[in-house]
Amino acid sequence: MDSFADAGFPNAQMGNAREIVSRLDHRRFHVSMFALGQPDTRILERPNTRLVQVPRRGQTLKILREFLWGDHDLIFYLKSSPASRLYLSLRKRLGDRRPTIGTMESQSDLRNEPTIAADAIRLWEKTVLRCDYIFSNSSSVQDGLKREYAIRSEVIPTGVDTKFFSPELNRQQNQRLQVLFVGSLRPFKRPEVLLDAGSRFPQADFKIAGDGPLAAELKSRVARQGLSNVTLLGLLDEENLRDEYRRSDIFLFPSAWEGSPKVILEAAACGLPVIARTSYSPETVVHGVTGYQAASEHEIFLYLEAMLASPDLRARLGRNGRQHSLAYDWGAITAKWEEVFARLAPCHGMRRAS
Repeated sequence: MDSFADAGFPNAQMGNAREIVSRLDHRRFHVSMFALGQPDTRILERPNTRLVQVPRRGQTLKILREFLWGDHDLIFYLKSSPASRLYLSLRKRLGDRRPTIGTMESQSDLRNEPTIAADAIRLWEKTVLRCDYIFSNSSSVQDGLKREYAIRSEVIPTGVDTKFFSPELNRQQNQRLQVLFVGSLRPFKRPEVLLDAGSRFPQADFKIAGDGPLAAELKSRVARQGLSNVTLLGLLDEENLRDEYRRSDIFLFPSAWEGSPKVILEAAACGLPVIARTSYSPETVVHGVTGYQAASEHEIFLYLEAMLASPDLRARLGRNGRQHSLAYDWGAITAKWEEVFARLAPCHGMRRAS
């Protein structure tokens, strides 16, 4: 597993890796993972698991050594990194036939997103896109990968822990409705839409959970416009984030460029109706059933206005969202990955070509 086992890393892909590993049948699968500091207790306590400690600096050679000579039948979740690039350039010369598996969790038109550096795109193209097998986390991501790079992929969705992310029992009704956004504060996430909504709907409170390059600008605008109903919460750990989901009434996610964001699933699992965008066709938001997919900011505000006005609508969409999220529970998603691993690494001990 080309990922870190450390507890609390906010990186979504690493969080997904920890969720999968913690649920993999230890009787069938031995897992090696890297670790920088204190590992997630679920990984630490999992039988048949080996943790490879790496330094905070100079990781490349140690990771590369593990790729080349580690005792494994396949590499999963290959990252966009110098170690991955070196490994993929060396493996054929060394006759290493062990399968590599990459995942796509965002759209493939990275050149259309100005916040992603050209060097990062080139590294991604030389690593993840060169894996033997690639899996997308939604049909939209799958279609984009085929359109941009003519690469076929299978779809396995991102999951959610529906036991941890769940509605609060006997929840007290808020005196003022609360609308929540969770995500990195970057331009394509469009967190400023929450500020626009705060100005337009002064009868509700708007909360923004996350951090990023736009944090200072958003804070300044809140103060300048006197938006007392908008709060920037900063980056939250998992338990505090769950508490915010449970306290909220609506989840507003105006991001314009996504794969299949896990925050939508987390919100739905906590019983929140969701407003997202149609631009990436999120399969986890069923339009008119669990929430709404909006084609524009105008539509976002129309759907938000309808939700704010109707407790029955919010309750119905929230119940449906919770039920829909159960199909994406990490237990079911991990079972799909177990099938993939068994299919792609059927011959144990296959290391080098003879």
